[in-house]
Amino acid sequence: FKTYGIAGEVNTNSNISFGASVLNQKAGDGGYNYTTAYGSASYSGVRFGAFEQHRLMFGIQVGMIQRRFDPSKLHFGDQWNPITGYNPGQATNDLFNKTSAATFDAGAGVLYYDAQPGKKYNLYGGFSVMHLNRPSDQFSATGDARIPMRTTAHAGVRVMISELFSLTPNVLYMKHGSAQEKMFGAYGQYTAAPETDVMLGANYRFKDAFSVYTGVSYKSFMLGLSYDVNSSDLGKITRGSNSFEL
Repeated sequence: FKTYGIAGEVNTNSNISFGASVLNQKAGDGGYNYTTAYGSASYSGVRFGAFEQHRLMFGIQVGMIQRRFDPSKLHFGDQWNPITGYNPGQATNDLFNKTSAATFDAGAGVLYYDAQPGKKYNLYGGFSVMHLNRPSDQFSATGDARIPMRTTAHAGVRVMISELFSLTPNVLYMKHGSAQEKMFGAYGQYTAAPETDVMLGANYRFKDAFSVYTGVSYKSFMLGLSYDVNSSDLGKITRGSNSFEL
């Protein structure tokens, strides 16, 4: 996959924020292209506790999924001649009613976090469901193929080791149809200067990969770099190729 994406968020003076994102992926020799475009909104006005430092945030996301491919770039079995080999000029009997499909998509989630300062432990956790409407996912003009709902749960706790250093263990679980992802790890955060923090951490995705990352935050700006090292049999197929994200 080659993946390109951009996202932005606008905070208002009230408890409501808005965002938007666009993601495009390309893969394979068949010109496969996958594009998503979403708008989102969140509400952060639910606060409770003696000093209202326990917070709940709610979010919704709506948009569209569009997929397409180019059949002229595909090879078919009936284009193979046992004597002369593959003949791209040979017409194929495999015909397609549709080469693109677009559908509406929606999701929602909730997040809790403990914002009380000066504590030894600050908990957070969230749960979300994507593809709530089980959107149609088919190139065929018949049938009723649907995208199953994808659930995500994550949690962690920030542990203050000292006034300048904290350690945050975290876990993530996702399920989409029959596919699952389980991940756990931790990152450390050190205050190197006023309003400037340095972060270093690592995660492990079960039966998949180790992901190490580092970053720096200054005021409201954060820059990070992560690198995935494959630990599954997929690494043999990709000849050791790994991935990084900035």
